[in-house]
Amino acid sequence: MAVDIKSLNHTQLKDLISKAQIRQTELSKEKVVKLRDKVHALIKAEGYTFEDIFGQARGKAKRAGSPVAPKYRNPANPAQTWSGRGKRPHWFNDALKAGKKEKDLAI
Repeated sequence: MAVDIKSLNHTQLKDLISKAQIRQTELSKEKVVKLRDKVHALIKAEGYTFEDIFGQARGKAKRAGSPVAPKYRNPANPAQTWSGRGKRPHWFNDALKAGKKEKDLAI
């Protein structure tokens, strides 16, 4: 399928590029799946498991404990709360910019 790109207008060219990028991603994923299948088949043919070769899966260890209780509540929408940990929610920053203080938002 030969496409004469010089005859395409801006919209058609943009659409073609978008479709080509999507197809490129699909091909890459297909290649990874095939390679993964080959590796698993080879490991199985040798009589081992994936874990025997590569060890246990390493991921983030989950922390023990219970969720943290909320410390702040959005006065405009009481269903929105924040524990005071992590990134500040937008409603919290907006309230501070509007002149409220942290203690005004505390539960």
